[in-house]
Amino acid sequence: MKIILASKSPRRKELLDLLNLPYEVIVSDADETLEENLTIEEQAKKLSYQKAKIVFDKTVGDRIVIGSDTMVIKNNKIYGKPKNEEEAFQMLEELKNAKHQVITGLAILVEKEGIYEEHITYDMTEVYFKNMTKEEIKKWIQTGKAMDKAGAYAVQGEFMVFIEKIHGNYATVMGLPIHKVYDILKKIVQL
Repeated sequence: MKIILASKSPRRKELLDLLNLPYEVIVSDADETLEENLTIEEQAKKLSYQKAKIVFDKTVGDRIVIGSDTMVIKNNKIYGKPKNEEEAFQMLEELKNAKHQVITGLAILVEKEGIYEEHITYDMTEVYFKNMTKEEIKKWIQTGKAMDKAGAYAVQGEFMVFIEKIHGNYATVMGLPIHKVYDILKKIVQL
């Protein structure tokens, strides 16, 4: 059974590598525009599904396609990937010295012997940032690592020094709730 990760994220690839399964990467290039009147949970699941479905529809045969989408939320405000350095700075100014949530949607679409299945879920984790000075925020942004990440930060790597604590799954904050991926895949393939 072919496994396909519908993401260009090196972090998602790193997490999927932990399962020691052969897989390939096909980038979906899905439109990540948020839809009005959906809850944050529905948004995360919908975007994950769209990413997986685009790749699923481009492929044939017995296959498993994994799509995922991550968003940062504080006080019902959604923080996606910053469009520029100024927006990244503003995001981190708003997130510092406080708690926020990271939600990662997960869609696993399966075709096995002509039978189609959908597994669509999400996971949410609370992240607590320490206070950061304007200089620390600017220094982080200057690394170039803030721009392709929801909320303008990465839980792994050097940004870790600004994270006070996490309540929930670390991999969810990285961008793929690998514990949920594992639970779904073990019902489909031999792990």
